[in-house]
Amino acid sequence: MKRLLALSLVVALTCSGCSLLGRFFTAEEDENDSFLAWDGMEKYEEGDYKGAKKSFEKIKDWYPYSKFAMLAELKVADSHYKLGEYEEAIFAYEEFENLHPRNEVIPYVVYQIGRCYYAQIDTPDRDQEKAKRARDTFVRLMATYPDSDYSVKAREYYNKSLKTLAESEFGIGLFYYKSKHYRAALQRFKSVIERYPDMGVHQKALEYIVLTEDRLAMSTPEP
Repeated sequence: MKRLLALSLVVALTCSGCSLLGRFFTAEEDENDSFLAWDGMEKYEEGDYKGAKKSFEKIKDWYPYSKFAMLAELKVADSHYKLGEYEEAIFAYEEFENLHPRNEVIPYVVYQIGRCYYAQIDTPDRDQEKAKRARDTFVRLMATYPDSDYSVKAREYYNKSLKTLAESEFGIGLFYYKSKHYRAALQRFKSVIERYPDMGVHQKALEYIVLTEDRLAMSTPEP
């Protein structure tokens, strides 16, 4: 019964925030785990994410079998996210997903993992590993939970991740073209067409395919 209450609390709080927390407390519930849960949510809603994280971590460490333990696990991850501690947030969200794979908030958790990767995406001329991870995470969310509201939200970030990857691929092709490595450039431009259609660089890639093929026709094979 306590586990069921904890599940209901996590789902409600994820959707509605601190305002719903009070209805789960009674006058008799004055134990430390209850106080820490209330204190953590209050601080979280006030924007004191460090303070909130500290309260939720205490629940995890001191009361691992508390009915608020699941709430604490989730809100530690959320606090890391709000603080811009994205790698720590990813670890905490993934830990939650591994521990509670059938929990009703898992679509939200996967969405947040994707948002963490998305927040770390660099400019198109830099390494795009985070963009790839964001893309893959949003794909997993949309494929596994197609009816979730979070899958709808994920679509926008998925497309933005693809746009960054398309711009990066085109930029690499342009670098090769200017360096007169035309075969490598042609491969990159064609990759943009095949893998990232309608991402804003499709037309430019087509133009450079023509230019690159012309250069190849006029030049001797590259060593």
